[in-house]
Amino acid sequence: MVTNLEFGEYCGITPKSDFDLAELVEHGLPTGSLSLLKDKGLSFSEISQIVIAPRTLKHRKARGESLSLEETDRVVRVARVIALAESIFVDPAKALLWLRTPDDRLANRNPMSLLQTEAGGRLVENMLWQIDEGVYS
Repeated sequence: MVTNLEFGEYCGITPKSDFDLAELVEHGLPTGSLSLLKDKGLSFSEISQIVIAPRTLKHRKARGESLSLEETDRVVRVARVIALAESIFVDPAKALLWLRTPDDRLANRNPMSLLQTEAGGRLVENMLWQIDEGVYS
């Protein structure tokens, strides 16, 4: 299981508890936290499609604003799923390959594209747990 400390390197926060994580999300992450996702291999295009539109990001940076609650929630979701995928596949490149590969169980969409919503994120997490437990159908 991925702990808050482990996924912290993906989004720049290391909450002490789930409650602490909820409060951090409510306050919003700095826009700089997106660079950590880029460092972990996410493309600008993926961040734009999943987390925040480029124009909005530009405005937030110019005004020195944090990410919104919804954007921060998506950053945390993406960080949690990537950390889980890396812990299961061991190799970060394999984890990203799996997340980017279309799957017929997802109507030929790739798992990464589902991370825009909590429901999609949970579906991808469940698929990863199935892989980890050897139940891949």
